Amino acid sequence: MTTIADRVREARLAAGLSQTALAGNAFSPSYISLIESGHREPTDAALSVLAERLGSTLEYLKHGEEGPNEARIRLELSYARLDVTTGDTEAARRRLEALDLAVVTPALRVEVLSELARTHELLGDLESAVEILEPLHADERARGHHLEAAKLANALVVSYLEGGDLHRSVEVGEAALEDLVQQDLVGTDEHLRLGSTVLWSYVERGDLLFATHRAAELIQLAESLGSPRGRGSVYWNAALVAEERRDYTLAQQYTERALALLSEGEPDRDLPRLRLNYAWLLLRSDPPEPAAALQHIRGAARDLEVLGSTVELAAMDVETARAHLLLGDPELAEEQARHAIERLGAAPRLESAVAHLALGDALHALGRTEEAAGAYQWAADVLGMMSASRQSAAAWRDLGDRYRAHGDSAAAAQAYDRALAEAGFRSTVPVGGWQVWAR
Repeated sequence: MTTIADRVREARLAAGLSQTALAGNAFSPSYISLIESGHREPTDAALSVLAERLGSTLEYLKHGEEGPNEARIRLELSYARLDVTTGDTEAARRRLEALDLAVVTPALRVEVLSELARTHELLGDLESAVEILEPLHADERARGHHLEAAKLANALVVSYLEGGDLHRSVEVGEAALEDLVQQDLVGTDEHLRLGSTVLWSYVERGDLLFATHRAAELIQLAESLGSPRGRGSVYWNAALVAEERRDYTLAQQYTERALALLSEGEPDRDLPRLRLNYAWLLLRSDPPEPAAALQHIRGAARDLEVLGSTVELAAMDVETARAHLLLGDPELAEEQARHAIERLGAAPRLESAVAHLALGDALHALGRTEEAAGAYQWAADVLGMMSASRQSAAAWRDLGDRYRAHGDSAAAAQAYDRALAEAGFRSTVPVGGWQVWAR
């Protein structure tokens, strides 16, 4: 059982204050020493002054987590997490937004706001997630709470990555990693998970050579220092790097290793996401393995329906559609593709374009060529509005392949040209250059 003495001492140490600094002009250092040793019971007025200096509350210093406000907010936070677990993320968001965080300690406030940002991210509202996470991350860094700051940085990296701001994603991640290095926190779960998440930002930015080098470093570090969860995170993201290099054999090896490691811990969102990625690889192996892919998708589906974001659920539908198409069931493939499109809504986004490509494939297999062309054109229109990235380049390449297979050489050439441009390859031939060379 912690006492007022324990809580004052722990809060002072967490704030990085000496007894003299905490005393200030209001108290003597000896008075603080007596409180922390349990030989003096401070008045509420004295506790109120100390709480303000410690960034805490009178209630917490006096009662700890059993104080009425602290206990009530923690209960509401537990209910919100239960809402997410049961699939009602919108209810969790409303519950958390209704809480008065002015009456609780900063630590609990960070916990609540982190969960609120998570609900926004799960609902696809990346802007709101970033708006919460940026000041939280800056504040935790300023307080010297480097492990908590690393967790927030990891969430920020993911949100910026999903939102397409690759520069900021790398910037936030690298700054937080440097903080951990300076504090001798290399090899912690927070360090390994953040480092492996930043890998994907480099991949999306086109820095595959550096990402490959960093992945090898992280694997070596994880094997010597990491926990199963930290090592699993590294192998997962190293698999994504190998996947982007089209080394699907190595990607499968790393993914299988990550699955084995992450399966050792408590179930969470990472494991079903990893299963979905493994299904993606199986559908693109040579030869593809659609039946095995469906087995992994089904293994991930139950947890993703509860813990996954809208984008992840749509990706699950798209990969399911591809598997059924490879198995010769275009009707079911069409149904799954339309389900993905329905989940994503009308907002233009890369995932919607990918879902329309899957829909076009199903419609073409059903002989509905005009409808298939309409789906491909929709994807092209949306891709035209997206910022350049490796993902958008891959989508343009996929679209070009479809046009070529359907005999539309002009549209295929345009799509391939756009894919090259998205990947950073611009034409170096000046206007009229070919005519000059011809002479």
